[in-house]
Amino acid sequence: MTTRAGITYRSGGSGGDLLLLLHGLGATGAVWNPLLPLVERSWPGSWAVPDLRGHGASVAEPPYGYAVHAADVASVAVACGATRVTVLGHSFGGVVGAVLAGGWYGVEVTRVVGVGVKIDWTDDEVARARALAARPPQVFPTAAEAAERHLRLAGLSGLVAADDPVALAGVRETPDGFSPALDPRAFGAVGPPVEEVLSRAQAPLRLAAGSADPMVGLPAMRRVDPDAVLLEGAGHNAHWEAPDAVWRLLAP
Repeated sequence: MTTRAGITYRSGGSGGDLLLLLHGLGATGAVWNPLLPLVERSWPGSWAVPDLRGHGASVAEPPYGYAVHAADVASVAVACGATRVTVLGHSFGGVVGAVLAGGWYGVEVTRVVGVGVKIDWTDDEVARARALAARPPQVFPTAAEAAERHLRLAGLSGLVAADDPVALAGVRETPDGFSPALDPRAFGAVGPPVEEVLSRAQAPLRLAAGSADPMVGLPAMRRVDPDAVLLEGAGHNAHWEAPDAVWRLLAP
């Protein structure tokens, strides 16, 4: 399904308590596939998995700031008839969830769980993200090559095979070949201080990361959430590597 804003999403379950699963920068909603059986079995309401703006099958039009993404996923919540929303977001998706929970979008967010949210960014890292945003989309002669590039952009290289449906969900066919289904301009969202953005969430916020995640550690997370936890044995994509542990974060 697709909202009037052009955001494509999958959904299931029933009821007004909606679980929104938000992927990270460069990925698509398909990265939640390992977790969906747990959602379908245990979540007491409805659920939705969107592709964020500029990713996957969703509209690829700027602007790409956090607030725009939050408005987009608010439109998904409205389309699903949600009365209350719980957000489980990975990395960039966790930040978008915190913005959605700021109280500005007409959606009642009761809880946000962010996994692998990168809090500290150096000037050099921000500059590299801005440089990526200025590059034209790469085009490859085969879908497999585009899928490999998508996996690198999503941080899934070594975890997902290039012929996996999750990898192919991140590929678009173009008149000249195949390209990752990511508008590079989406990297332009990087820049606002993440810690400050997270602190503005009006709903309870829980942070977690894989113990082997090179992008975020416990001290940084605990500046925002004193009860933040590490998920043993997982890396940055804990929702893919340890879905059971991530799912337990949603327990009351």
